[in-house]
Amino acid sequence: MRAVVVDRWMGPDELRVKEIPEPEVGPQTLKLEVRAAGCNFFDILMIQGKYQVKPAFPFVPGAEVAGIVREVGDGVDGFAVGDRVFASAGLGGFAEAAVVPARGAYRMPESMAFEEGASFPIIYPTSYAGLVFRADLQPGENLLVHAAAGGVEIAAVQIGKALGARVIATAGGADKLEVARRNGADETIDYRKEDFVERVKELTDGRGADVIYDSVGGDVFDRSLKCIAWNGRLLVIGFASGRIPEVKANRILLKNIAVTGLHWGAHATRDPDRVDQIFEALFKLYGAGQIKPVIFKNYSLDDVAAALQALGSRKTYGKLIVAP
Repeated sequence: MRAVVVDRWMGPDELRVKEIPEPEVGPQTLKLEVRAAGCNFFDILMIQGKYQVKPAFPFVPGAEVAGIVREVGDGVDGFAVGDRVFASAGLGGFAEAAVVPARGAYRMPESMAFEEGASFPIIYPTSYAGLVFRADLQPGENLLVHAAAGGVEIAAVQIGKALGARVIATAGGADKLEVARRNGADETIDYRKEDFVERVKELTDGRGADVIYDSVGGDVFDRSLKCIAWNGRLLVIGFASGRIPEVKANRILLKNIAVTGLHWGAHATRDPDRVDQIFEALFKLYGAGQIKPVIFKNYSLDDVAAALQALGSRKTYGKLIVAP
């Protein structure tokens, strides 16, 4: 089969497609004919050797896949050859076939396209679990979503709106602000032209945001502490800025706030029952038309390098999809 193979630490521009044997299905796994795979920023870090997970060489990157079941491994119940599924694979998605853990696979709704399915396994449960279980977002609260045109952030905007929050979105440039508005943002702030701290205070009559969704870290985290409401919750999702911030505990005490984080990848082993609960809730929201993946562009398998370079440029929005 054809696959993108990483045999040393490299940059996205060095990725190439090679012919390799198809992976073998094992116990508790499914073999998929891959129809679509999602691109994530951590894919770039992983192939560079800068991610916390460092696979043994050679490996095929790509953690989100959607496709058709071709083989069912021993001990797997509830799946059959021909099923349309998406899965969180960890590795192996940028290929014509992939073996995925059955525990991380879900049947796709009939109305869901493969491109949408490949956008679903990581960003939507991340945002749902963060907003519902970590930040306890309530109807009528002010939710501030930073960098709101990214994949996981668009999911947060959509889910926040579905949960009844008033969504304030920051992004850089008119095009990205429009993406946020189309996906449910009630108010938008261009952080290139405006001080988001002062604008959030203005939009909330000085109260500040009840929940702040931060996937950026660095200075954005630091300054978010200046526009968080009394009893607010600052939700840490990631550090796209490259700097992991620190907070002095007296700030947490004086404003009666909580700084909380979400490590979605650990849920599969530490809280698997909640994973099923989250996907059940997400499928209901999808069926009601309240959430829907936003696809920036589809790329061929040969264009994975271009896809990841585009993602790394931060000039895209939503999800970038590789369709073998």
